[in-house]
This record gives sequence, C-alpha cells and structure tokens, in this order.
Amino acid sequence: MVLIGATGGAVENVSAELLAVGLYKGEAPEGLGDAASEVVSSGDFAGKLGDTSLLYGQEQAPRLLLVGLGERESFDLERLRRASATAARRARALKLREAALALPQEAEARETARAAAEGAILGLYRFDRHKSGAESHELETFWLVSGEHDLEQAIEGTDVGQKVASGAVLARDLANEPSNVATPAYLAEKAREVCQRHGMQVTVLDRAGLQEEGLTGLSTVGRSASNEPRFIVLEHRKGGDAAPIVLVGKAVTFDSGGISIKPSSGLEDMKFDMSGGAAVLGAMEALGALDLALNVVALVPATENLPGGDAYKPGDVLKLHSGKTVEIVTTDAEGRLILADALSYARRYEPAAVIDCATLTGACHVALGDHASGLMGNDEGLISEVRAAGEAAGERAWHLPLFEEYTEQIKGDVADIKNSGGRYGGALTAGAFLKEFADYPWAHLDIAGTAYGKKDNAYTPKGATGVPTRLLVEFLLGRAS
Repeated sequence: MVLIGATGGAVENVSAELLAVGLYKGEAPEGLGDAASEVVSSGDFAGKLGDTSLLYGQEQAPRLLLVGLGERESFDLERLRRASATAARRARALKLREAALALPQEAEARETARAAAEGAILGLYRFDRHKSGAESHELETFWLVSGEHDLEQAIEGTDVGQKVASGAVLARDLANEPSNVATPAYLAEKAREVCQRHGMQVTVLDRAGLQEEGLTGLSTVGRSASNEPRFIVLEHRKGGDAAPIVLVGKAVTFDSGGISIKPSSGLEDMKFDMSGGAAVLGAMEALGALDLALNVVALVPATENLPGGDAYKPGDVLKLHSGKTVEIVTTDAEGRLILADALSYARRYEPAAVIDCATLTGACHVALGDHASGLMGNDEGLISEVRAAGEAAGERAWHLPLFEEYTEQIKGDVADIKNSGGRYGGALTAGAFLKEFADYPWAHLDIAGTAYGKKDNAYTPKGATGVPTRLLVEFLLGRAS
C-alpha cells in the first residue's frame, strides 16, 4: 500500500516527481507559472470536476498536474477524495515513485488531509492477485501539502485517513476473492487475524455450535453446503461499562438462490453477496487501528446458499433463534434469515445501537441505483446519525419507510411471518422482516446496489467498493467523540 505523508510549506518547495494542484472551474491559477495560466486562459483546461492537464518543465515540479474541482461553491470532501485519487492514479500510470497533492484551504487541514489520504489509497487499489503477469509498478509515496501552520492537523488527518482506507481495502479484498477462496471458514480466519492485530476477542461457532445456540436460520441456509457455515463474533472492548454498538454483516459467500435457483446470467457476481460481512470486518480493522474508546461487537453470519439433497425448500417452516416461526416462500430470500438470527443474538449485549448491512434485495438496487444504499430502521435519531455519517464518508444512504402495511405483506399463512412479501416493495418488506427481530435502536443498510459495480470512478474500481465500511467507521468516530 502506498505511504501517505504530510508536509507543510509552499508548493514550490515540494520535491516530488509530480505535483498535483486542484483548480476550480473558471478560476485562474495563482503562483503556478505562465504555462498553467495559458492552459486555463486558452480553454484547454476548464476546471470541471475530473478535468486534468499535465504540464512539464515547471518550476514547482518536473510535472505539474492540474485537477478540476468543479464550482467553488460546490466543493466538498468527496470531490477532494476523487481529485486525490485522480492524481495518485495518474502518477502511477506515469510509473513514478513519488507524487504530491496541494491541499485546498476550503476546509480544516485535518479533514482535507484525511479525505485526500482516503482518496489516494482507494484510487490506487486493484485486485490482481490471481493474475499471472499482473502490473507490478506501484506508487511508493504520496505527499499531502498543507500550510506550515496547519501541518500538525494535516499529519493527524493523514493518519486517520490511512487507517480508515485500510479497513475499506480489507473489505474490498474479501469481497473480490472468488467464493472457492473466501469460504465461511476463510472469513473466520480473517476475523481472527483482525482480532490478533488489535487485541480484540473473537468467537467462531461451527455447524455444531450453531445448532447448540439455536441459530436455525443460519444453520438451515448452510445445511446443504460442503463448506460449513460459521457465526463470527468480534468484540472491541475499550469503552468501559458503556452499552456496546453492534455491527451486523450478511456474509453469503456464494448465493445460487438455493432450490429457488437464480438465472445463470450474472451469477458470478453472487460471490459479492458477502459484502456486508466484508464491510463489517473492514470497519473492525479500522476501529482497531484507530483504537477508539468504544465497546463495539461485530456479528458476521457466514454461509453459502446452494441447492442439494439436504437443502431447505419453499414451503418449509423454520423456528428461528428468537422463537418466531418463518414460512419459506423462496430460498433466494436467505439473507434475511441469517440476519434475523444475528439480530436476535445481539439482544444479549443490551446494545446502545445496532446497524446491519447486507446486499439484501435487487429491489433496492432498482429503486436507488448504484449511488445510494437503502436506509431503514426503528429509531429516527439513529437513522439520521447513520445518514449523516454516509454523507460525510461519501457513502450515501437514503431513508426508506417501514409502514405497517409492509409488515402486513409478510404476515404468514402457516407461520408467524413469511420470508418474502412478493415482488412489490421488496426492499421494504425485507426491512419489515428484519424489524421483527430488533427490539433496540436499529438501522438497516441495503447495499445491493452500492457494494459492487461494473463501472469505474476515480476511487472505486470495478468489483467490490468496500461500501459501507467508511460509513460505519464515520459513525463510530462520531460516537467516540
């Protein structure tokens, strides 16, 4: 991973193979020399968001990269993340060892440095460990240049940004792994490594442990898989006697749909159905590195969902961990079954708040596209807090309703509830299902449209995005402060 450093002083004193400077739309550069002024005045560089212009032989550095920030009044930290990623990726494409980015002065140096550090690390991410002859060149050092009097803040922000980004990188790595590698047992081992690094407690229940604990949803979904399910518990205990925050992440390491088998088109993407669990493990990695004074418990129910002679079937009735009975309408609505067990398990901690995240419904993807996660819950204050964390992190979430009518849609015919309310309002009936198991402040993030994607942007490559790792860490930082 690239080393991010912070330095203070005038940009002309920075020694780097490439210096990147952000410019606003329609504004002339100051102190960057005649060539920079000419490229702007000629219209070759307009300063639009994402615009770039590379100049050689400038006084400031051998290469001067102008990066568009868009309208000044629209500046926010998300635009800076993307500009930083653009600069870092351009430096790597030029096969440079070292580059620098001048931090804008429109926000506190701590926040701009953090955002720029996140953008650079996430922008340089690539998953190529399974490719023979993969591109080997990496940018070694990326400097963030602040004003001299802001250097201490910039150093602090850089450190936080690197730690937050490292969690998102872990989440991306886990989700990008093929399902023959990232099995439930593999996730359990990665959880143990996180706990060992940061002095956390870890508990892993195997198939026998699931049955003893009464985690019927998880054990039933994983019943026909040769890669046995796991229930993974991580505990960060740094908050004294305070009630813990519980993070829950769905980790279906491959989802065929089970007996209700999915169409073959796009089925390879179902390795990403564990992205919620990956994000929770990534958040715990960042939490441990930041050493926040909080009590945080992570619950990751992990399994495959496969057909087989021992698979559960439509029409079956399950008695879940909470004691509620569920009529199975479709075995392709398995995520809510394993989350229901985890939400019920969370009660023992008497939590201050619980947030679950899951690639739960295609309906949410249809409703919100790739740009926002669906946000539901039973506590308006918690929902507002989660949404604000998403805005700050650049991982937006949109509040969706859980009217009583959605609960009526999942009322069971032969059991308490059923695991599907039909085609219409699918994201909301799934949320209503989960609400039945949460008798504490609870929020649910449906990340089906945001956890992975086909398109590239400045700091999100194709494949796993790591969403909502940074949202969760932002939430925890807010609680810690």
